[in-house]
Amino acid sequence: MTDVMLPLPLRSRSGFRITLTAMAVMMAGASAPSPFYPALQQEIGFSAATLTSIFAVYTVALLASLLITGSLSDHIGRRPVISVGFSLMALSLLLFWQAHDVSGLIAARMLQGVAAGLLLSALSAAVVDLEPKDRPGSATIWNSVIPLGGLAIGALIAGILMDTTEGAEADVFGTLVAAYAFLAAVIWFIPETAPRHQGVWASLRPRIGVPTAAAAAFWRSAPAVIAGWATGGLYLSLGAPIVRHVFGAEDHVTQAIVIVLLCGAGAAACYIARGHSSRWVTLYGTSALAIGTALTLAAIAWHSLPAYLAALIIAGTGFGTCFYGVLRSVVPVVRPEERGELFAALFTLSYLAFGLPTLLAGLAVGIFGLTQTTLGYGALIVLFSAIAGMLRKFRTQS
Repeated sequence: MTDVMLPLPLRSRSGFRITLTAMAVMMAGASAPSPFYPALQQEIGFSAATLTSIFAVYTVALLASLLITGSLSDHIGRRPVISVGFSLMALSLLLFWQAHDVSGLIAARMLQGVAAGLLLSALSAAVVDLEPKDRPGSATIWNSVIPLGGLAIGALIAGILMDTTEGAEADVFGTLVAAYAFLAAVIWFIPETAPRHQGVWASLRPRIGVPTAAAAAFWRSAPAVIAGWATGGLYLSLGAPIVRHVFGAEDHVTQAIVIVLLCGAGAAACYIARGHSSRWVTLYGTSALAIGTALTLAAIAWHSLPAYLAALIIAGTGFGTCFYGVLRSVVPVVRPEERGELFAALFTLSYLAFGLPTLLAGLAVGIFGLTQTTLGYGALIVLFSAIAGMLRKFRTQS
């Protein structure tokens, strides 16, 4: 499909908005299933350990997809990778919508993980490629704010619909399937920013590659990435069950509010922090993670839901700013043709930190119970966040 006949600057600006919208809708679909899990547990009958396994399957598939196709858009173009990714995403949500057993849920989440792996690096790279020339640095801000905002909106809308309508599944998943199918088509109207070049088959070999120019900043920031995404894994997988089983909240909006507060606070913090240095942002992020997570653990011990939700806001600001600070450090130093590879490496590390602790927590829930597992998981996050902050503090690099 050829580009629409508009001046290039206008097409680039429209393409920037389209890719940001696509990122938000993709992430909304990642969080929208979360409020449905407690109800699905009752309907289908599966344990908290099985629930974390469903999350882990998504993460494993996403990681495999990133390892194999993470730099594919650098070689064949952003548009075909994004279009295929959204087509698979539409199919995965359709399967989730129609799933009536655990195997159906696992198959749907596995396909969604493959689709997300295709989309994460390609969409993030396209956003940077299409950054308006008169707003330098805006792509890095929006690459942090939009995904978190999408996660918050997806969970909130799903929770509200579950409490107010009879056909919430059709409303949520039917709308997302249609939106993904639309995005798979409309993405062809943005400018192609990654011309085809040789090496496509070699790029499909599973590997992790960090562009040389970004390697030092990437590994210097790795502990903050791990701390932030491990926090996300804790609350996105166990947050709704904690609200229901520990605090006794039965309504779906309250269960979804965990994701809304965590991600919404993270998005707001990224935007507010845009005028500060990447080092300051990362230091704040690791400190907020440690303090906020510690306060959520205290709230669980006290059985205080208001304290728990307030602490989530603090932890959420750390979740967002840890990732934003890292983006500020690594994105400006790589060449355009290396951006897909960079984002693939960054998201591989992120989702390893997100998925592996979640899988281990799922195994631990069956042995120690939900509350004890959450307290232990949270204590490790507090410790690692503090270590990550100390490592960043005593390095002189920006």
